[in-house]
Amino acid sequence: MPPYEALKKAREKNLDLVEISPTAQPPVCRIMDYGKYLYQQEKKEREAKKHQKTITVKEVKFRINVDDHDYETKKNHVLRFLDEGDKVKATIFFRGREMTRTGLGRQILERLIKDVEPMSIVEFRPRQEGNTLHAILAPKKSDKERAAEKAKAAAHNAPSPNPPPA
Repeated sequence: MPPYEALKKAREKNLDLVEISPTAQPPVCRIMDYGKYLYQQEKKEREAKKHQKTITVKEVKFRINVDDHDYETKKNHVLRFLDEGDKVKATIFFRGREMTRTGLGRQILERLIKDVEPMSIVEFRPRQEGNTLHAILAPKKSDKERAAEKAKAAAHNAPSPNPPPA
């Protein structure tokens, strides 16, 4: 219908004429309450934000001469952070002559990676940046999340119930 008729109908119903697809031939419009539509969109976005999980990066610092008990304590902190769903940055800071012993620091981080392997995925292997050596660990997905992901993929890849006519 011509645009002026559509506008007339919209005004009779106290609604707005909203252009949905301007590139289509002819352009597609809809009669709706635009303010209500914007409010509904905003409401959906707020609801989606509520269910988002923000991932934070927690840092655990080690020294090359760390004692076994201190190492175990910090390892438990790493496990707790991973369990809470946070990423962990394990850092070893070298001071002075400790820079000649970077191999010891690398051994500590490799030991940590091996110890927390069932709970984590290594995002960044231990790497040296200046006088610090660090590795980043991310939590492994839980069994529930993996099952949901598989179900979603299976539903997406499943053939449609009504095959197209040949």
